[in-house]
Formats: sequence, C-alpha cells, structure tokens
Amino acid sequence: MEASKVNQLKLFIQQCDSNPALLQDPALKFFRDYLEKLGAKLPASAYGKGESAKKTEAKDSFVDESDDDMPELEEQFGPSSTSPKVPEETASDDEVVESEVELDNEGVIEPDNDPPQKMGDPSIEVTDEKRDEAQTAKSKAMEAMADGDLDEAVNHLTEAIECNPTSAIIYATRASVFVKMKKPNAAIRDANAAIKINPDSAKGYKWRGMARAMLGHWEEAAKDLHLASRLDYDEEISAVLKKVEPNVHKIEDHHRKYERLRREKDERKKERERQRRRAEAQAAYEKAKKQEKASTCKPCGATGGCSGGMPGGFPGGMPAGGMPAGGMPGDVDMSKILNDPELMAAFSDPDVMTALQDVMKNPANLAKYQANPKIAPVIAKMMGKFAGK
Repeated sequence: MEASKVNQLKLFIQQCDSNPALLQDPALKFFRDYLEKLGAKLPASAYGKGESAKKTEAKDSFVDESDDDMPELEEQFGPSSTSPKVPEETASDDEVVESEVELDNEGVIEPDNDPPQKMGDPSIEVTDEKRDEAQTAKSKAMEAMADGDLDEAVNHLTEAIECNPTSAIIYATRASVFVKMKKPNAAIRDANAAIKINPDSAKGYKWRGMARAMLGHWEEAAKDLHLASRLDYDEEISAVLKKVEPNVHKIEDHHRKYERLRREKDERKKERERQRRRAEAQAAYEKAKKQEKASTCKPCGATGGCSGGMPGGFPGGMPAGGMPAGGMPGDVDMSKILNDPELMAAFSDPDVMTALQDVMKNPANLAKYQANPKIAPVIAKMMGKFAGK
C-alpha cells in the first residue's frame, strides 16, 4: 500500500478514535462490523438509534496485536505488553565440580615420611683420595644390593656421597635403592640432587619417574620417564611407561572434558548477560514508546484545522514567524503534515519532540537548535508547511 494511503488511513482511525459517532454513518457499518468481528468493544456513541453491539462467539474473537506495538526484539522477549525476562540460571549453570578419575592404581603406595637421609656437602673440596674412597664405598653398596641387603647398601652409598658429594651417579644409585625399598620420597630427594648436579642425568630422571609412579603422580612420572628414555633408553623404563601412560591419557581426557564444560558454562553466562542487556534495551524502548504515545494528541477531526496544536502535545503555536500563538491557523491543511513521511518519522524521534516542545514553551530557545543537523531541518520544514509551501 502506498505511504500516502496508509497515512490517510491512520488519520481516519484517529478521527474515529476521537469522535466514535462517525461510525454511526451507515456507509461505515461494514467497518464497524469488522471491528466487532475482531473482538473490539465500541462505545455506545458508535451506534445509531436502535443499534447495539453484536455478540460474537468466543471462538471467533481474538486479540489484535498491532505491528506498532511489536518491535523487532519481540521475537526474543515475547509480546511488548509483557516485561522481557532474563533467562534464569539452571542447575547446569552451577559451579562445575570434577568427578574422580577411574585410574589403575595398582602398585601405588602411601608416601614414606622418614626423616630426610644424609646428603653430601657440595662446598667441600673433593680430592682424588676422597674420590677413591667414594668409589670403594659404592662397590661395597653394589655387593650388598646383590645380596639383598638394601639397608647396608644405603649405608655404603651414604658414605660414598659424603666422600664425593659432586657425583650425580652415586645419588642416582642410592635413589634406585630407595625405590626398591618402597621409599619414593627419599628416592625423589636423591634423584633431585643427581639432576641438580647433572641436568642430563638419565638415571636421575628414571628413578624420579619411577618413584613418582609409586606415589600415583602419573603425569609427572610420565614426563620424567620419557625424558630418561630419550637420554638413555632401557627396557625397564618402557615397562613402567606401559602402566603409566594409560592413566595419563585418562587424566588428560578428564581435563579436556571439564575444560569444555567450563567453557560451555562461561558461554552460557555470557549469553545470559547478552540477553539481559537486550531485555533492558527492550524495556527502555517500550518505555520510550509509551511516553511518546502519551505525549501525542489525537486529531479532533474538525475541518478547519486542529485546535490542540501539533502532534506531540505542543502547547501554543509555532515560534519565530511560524504558527501563531494559540494553535494551528484555521487555513492550514492538516493532511500536509500527516501525509509528509519525513515529518511523521521525525515526530517519532524523542530528541526532535523534546526540542520542539522546548521551542514551543520559549520561542527564544529556537537559537539553540539552529546548528543542530537533526532538529533544524524539521523546524524549517514545519515552518514551510505553515507558510503554505
């Protein structure tokens, strides 16, 4: 439908609204019947003598929802007659609590809490004689290990460490004995000492990895054992990795799962925040629209012009050579205003309406808006309409 016809229809509806008696005209009976079919309740003044409202069946009536009252955001927040609601948090939005991972913990033992073993003094000078003594003590330790006397082996290795505290291999050897004695924490202390002395100590990483596996520290154990295998591969490392790696994979899968759940929770939280902002914008839009409608008067339907002034409820008349005070001049064709799509669009802008009301109250305020690119053209065009242009 052409814009001019739509505007004429709007003007007709507004006239009927302000003067329902127009509907008594027999020529408009079809329109009155149509309104009743839609469920509209017309005032008594809309009926002539002997006429009354028709009773419509409930199944034929429905509520009219005007497009003017349904902004674009309505699809997300429901009809504009109801307040938009922000989605509420559900049970799935609670804090993500990780479950236990089902691991193969066979062979995992309780940590040893013995006092730390004796360590060497790295500040002492190691002479050739001390090195020889350390080597002799180490040989005795190897013999004790072969005999299964692990305590004796530890004693000899401790003596060797005191003689030569700069030997990474002696620390690593004592770490291996502690692993066999199922003292993983003691083994880790010796392995750390070996790695500190020699960062490329394959034995240090091997025995620390095995000790960590005994404690169930699967990820740390795998890291040490893989590094040891790269430095100096042996079958014993490979055998332990076959037990360690499946647990590591389960842990990694577990971590990935809960990282995904946390990301999804964060996304839901962000989406709720976006919807909350949209709901607030929707509420602000509807409030502004209601205020705009409340401030807009309906034409009185008189042929000589509107005695109430311009749309928007402007008191008085147009300032500075425009509309004379007291209302719209009687020779002005109201349709020129109502049929001008640019002016009608401008009247729907709260900024324009506020500025026009300000000028109507005090004509001197016109100077404030002469440089405003939004307000000045509207005022100029209205003046042109009143001047007959």
